[in-house]
Amino acid sequence: MKPQLTMGPIQFHWPAAQWKDFYLRVADEEPVDTVYIGEVICSKRAPFYEPLYAEVAEYLQKSGKRVVFSTLSEVMIKHDRKMVSSMTSLEDTPVEANDTSALYYLQGRPHMIGPFMNAYNEHTLSFLAANGAQHICFPPELPGEALAVLCESARQLGMTTEIQVYGRIPLALSARCYHARAHGRVKDNCQFVCEQDPDGMALTTLKGQPFLSVNGIATMSHTCLNLAQELDALKAMGLTHFRLSPHSHDMVSVVKLFRTALDGDKDPAAISAELHALRPDIPFSNGFFHKARGYEWIERTTG
Repeated sequence: MKPQLTMGPIQFHWPAAQWKDFYLRVADEEPVDTVYIGEVICSKRAPFYEPLYAEVAEYLQKSGKRVVFSTLSEVMIKHDRKMVSSMTSLEDTPVEANDTSALYYLQGRPHMIGPFMNAYNEHTLSFLAANGAQHICFPPELPGEALAVLCESARQLGMTTEIQVYGRIPLALSARCYHARAHGRVKDNCQFVCEQDPDGMALTTLKGQPFLSVNGIATMSHTCLNLAQELDALKAMGLTHFRLSPHSHDMVSVVKLFRTALDGDKDPAAISAELHALRPDIPFSNGFFHKARGYEWIERTTG
């Protein structure tokens, strides 16, 4: 299979007009093959976007993109469960499960597994495949050695595989909303303060050093994952899909650079330099892949 470039769901809380415009630009300008839509972080945000789903999905499909709907990554209350139930009931539309609650509704039906699911070993892959999963996006914290083993297992199970190669990394989910708490509010009366931080709120150490990023209930990396120089290794493992996570900077340029990287038309170091110029305030990382600390950047050696 020719390597596929995908655009993951928007994880941050953007104004509805910005959210819609982003996907229309993806349709018109970005050479991606698959686009994921859906609120994966906080169900309170969903009403802003749900009225736009059908229109945006139709526009993307007309431009030749495959559209997949992504479910919530954490189900806490009855409303969340109903939201997952509603999304998984969509007919003739691929669904990506990001929480085990979605597996109940998708049992026996072809579906996809998202990166919020803890699929860390071959036994988990076998269970998911037996439930109907045909595709999986592995958690981004897996090292390369583990990915190679899981890719072979997925191949034997007939599953296609995907990994995030760009964007801040989701690290943990909480029942509490750190974004609201940081502003002296509670989750039930957050007033959608997360909208103030289109790429997450910076979390610093006591010495003022950037450490993590807060996005509602999600804790994310401060660094931006960049696996441009690892693409050849990932393809050699059998990975078929490569995911870019949306951010507020120029994602059109990001997509074009990764398409160039996938096609092998440019040196990865040069591509990383151009990517860094798009958002110089966020450092790159690839430590997880190299079995190092996740925030580290391991330069590729040649020769």
